[in-house]
Amino acid sequence: MSGTYLGLPSFPRAAKDSTKDQQLRANLTHATHTIRDKRAAAVGELDDWARLRAAGAAIKDRTLRHLDHYLEQLEAAVTAAGGTVHWAVDAAEANRLVTELVRATGESEVVKVKSMATQEIGLNDALAAAGITAYETDLAELIVQLGDDLPSHILVPAIHKNRTEIRDIFTEKMASWGRPAPDGLTDTPADLAEAARLHLREKFLRAKVAVSGANFMVAETGTMVVVESEGNGRMCLTLPETLISVVGIEKIVPTWRDLEVFLQTLPRSSTAERMNPYTSMWTGTTDDDGPRTFHLVLVDNGRTDTLADTTGRQALRCIRCSACLNVCPVYERAGGHAYGSAYPGPIGAILTPQLRGIASELDASLPYASSLCGACYDVCPVAIDIPEILVHLRERVVQGGPVTTRGTAVTIKPAKGHAAERAAMRAARWTLDHPAAWRTAQKLTAGTRGLHPRRLPGSTGKAWTDTRDLPAVPAESFRDWWRKRERPSASAAPQGGRSADGTQEKGDQQ
Repeated sequence: MSGTYLGLPSFPRAAKDSTKDQQLRANLTHATHTIRDKRAAAVGELDDWARLRAAGAAIKDRTLRHLDHYLEQLEAAVTAAGGTVHWAVDAAEANRLVTELVRATGESEVVKVKSMATQEIGLNDALAAAGITAYETDLAELIVQLGDDLPSHILVPAIHKNRTEIRDIFTEKMASWGRPAPDGLTDTPADLAEAARLHLREKFLRAKVAVSGANFMVAETGTMVVVESEGNGRMCLTLPETLISVVGIEKIVPTWRDLEVFLQTLPRSSTAERMNPYTSMWTGTTDDDGPRTFHLVLVDNGRTDTLADTTGRQALRCIRCSACLNVCPVYERAGGHAYGSAYPGPIGAILTPQLRGIASELDASLPYASSLCGACYDVCPVAIDIPEILVHLRERVVQGGPVTTRGTAVTIKPAKGHAAERAAMRAARWTLDHPAAWRTAQKLTAGTRGLHPRRLPGSTGKAWTDTRDLPAVPAESFRDWWRKRERPSASAAPQGGRSADGTQEKGDQQ
């Protein structure tokens, strides 16, 4: 597996295969349970976590309501600080811009800071097609790249690999990408980290161009913020002569004061740390330190269309902490590759169909990659109601019809089996709107209860009853049962007042 996520099967087919991989499930169970337990302890240290969570959601919502204003403010601030801002409407334009910027330097290789945005647009493949080699420097991203693999987690891209598998990848593949792994490499974390450090050091020292993303952009100052745990990002952000940052337009916050909230919630939700070991911030360029040239590529790629959906736009609050992945029972069993996107797990199930549009079988299947247990909402540091959006997107998939995706009108075709489901729902709505028809349906159902099958017919019905029992039909409806009850007559109804002994009778007002 290499390159992009395009062309991968729908979630049900991919998950059917991945859930059979016992080693994958063991790796995921161990890793996600470890991370979630540490996160719970870190969050539990703060008495005001709920208020921080609400504040983060409010800041994001306010920013999204006035996104045009803050983006213009950001552009002006970055330009005034010596940077250059570029706008990309989609992945193709973003890849073209970055490729041209790298070519203009005369270099044929770049070092990269871990970036979800560049994964989303498939930048590495676009650069490779132009003869430019992109070297991942995040340890987990390095593992994925050397293994000719794809990331499967937002925070820990190689979460699906164990230490022995990583040792084998380093031993077999490092030499073809640069400095080989040391002889006799073991699978202890310290030895693996040292092998990666030696391999990457020569790349840091010779690189002239770096590509990064950004966790946050501060509109009032034009400041970029990258938080990380290893220090590789700091090397990429300070040593090269040219820095190109590719960032989604939703990553903006209005002020430094707003940033303070997220610098508390992000590290605790992601790495279970009180603060990130490395928090790098830069504003434009300076003559004495860091890159001499800075380019900011602002990427839309479906975000404007997502913003137009009053329910789905919550997904743009996401700060990429990955807490929702670590508590999701579906992700834990299926793994990240099954989602067919740079964004796996619950957040990917709502974000990807909105960014790409629900025009493919894969994207139409993602809103169903959930049990709707709500654990993702409980841990989200910006209170994204993921279950609500999942149901909303399921409705869009079932209804089909025209939508707008990336500025282009397309028609959603209901996925296989959904046409029958839609017809059944319309029939049920008509029946419930007509009392006489509903009473007749109840009588027919009760009268034929002995003939009812235990499983529903058809592909949709069979899939539904593969994991569910049809409820038993009662012998009579509630209406019939109620009619048979003896009701007190009007003459016998209590009239209120006082009895002869002065006590209050039933029916008297209290």
